[in-house]
Amino acid sequence: PPLPRSVSAQLRRAPGTGPGSTARGLYGSTAGANLARAGTAEVIGTFVLVLAGTAAAVASSSRDPKPYDLLTVVLAFGLALAALAAALGHVSGAHLNPAVTLGLAATRRFPARAVPVYLACQLLGAVLASLTTWAFYGDEGRTQSRLAATLPAEGVGSGRAFFVEAVITFVLVLVVISVATDDRAPSASAPLAVGAALAVCVAIAAPVTGGAVNPARAFGPMVVAGVWQDAWLYLVAPVVGGVLAAVVYDRVLAPAEAPETA
Repeated sequence: PPLPRSVSAQLRRAPGTGPGSTARGLYGSTAGANLARAGTAEVIGTFVLVLAGTAAAVASSSRDPKPYDLLTVVLAFGLALAALAAALGHVSGAHLNPAVTLGLAATRRFPARAVPVYLACQLLGAVLASLTTWAFYGDEGRTQSRLAATLPAEGVGSGRAFFVEAVITFVLVLVVISVATDDRAPSASAPLAVGAALAVCVAIAAPVTGGAVNPARAFGPMVVAGVWQDAWLYLVAPVVGGVLAAVVYDRVLAPAEAPETA
């Protein structure tokens, strides 16, 4: 009998750019098969993810006495991503982050034609989440807490903040691609792994940059609260980290499986 197709071949399969092209996506989804359905999932998923984290952050900073602390915000982001990966991963791949989408596209793991749809849906979901956080907490949440917009901490320059955001997004995207595309990784653990990775990244970076790890998460509060300080940093640095992670995994780690036997 013929040998089974190698994992490497599956991972490196070029998705193509034609109208009917599809590819194996994150969590076993079929990237490019139904963009209307996938885009809807990306709007909903990004909405829930950004709402969970930013609402918790606003509650921790704008209420007196403070009901939450940084640990709650970290857990809100991490648990939300884990739940969404499990719930929507099979529909759209649960990217919920332009850095993930662009990283996958850069290594031909995601159809180029679907990238604009995913990015637009992610940004829309984030803006809707920030509008909802504003509705929850009122003008106090927008003016005092700025809807949890990400900003470098006092004394942190743009260069250091850029480096931090790029590094933590590298970690997140490396974990996402590793556990959600590689058949060698236990599929049941993928949502928990990506949620834990996001929680760790936010915990590391929050005191320095606010811990965006996601251009969409930064974009929503920016637009709704009107906070544009260092906006370029939060839109570019995560993409640099995400693309670099995808390239490193594709070129270095993905081919590391043991040779096949008959």
